[in-house]
Amino acid sequence: MKQLEDIVEGLEQGDVALEKAIDLYKKGISLSKTCHDKLVSIEKQLDQIMTEDGEMLELNMQKEESE
Repeated sequence: MKQLEDIVEGLEQGDVALEKAIDLYKKGISLSKTCHDKLVSIEKQLDQIMTEDGEMLELNMQKEESE
């Protein structure tokens, strides 16, 4: 996440050569996808929680957020 923040900051400053800016942008997109994939994976894990009785309780995080 820190790398992505550094890339965004560097690009926002605007004093980066075009070729370097393109490379930074590509790296930023790659890091952003990695972060998104990890978040989706964790959300899927959180969709199922175990109750105190040992029963699985299905949750839908996206459904709750939209309500």
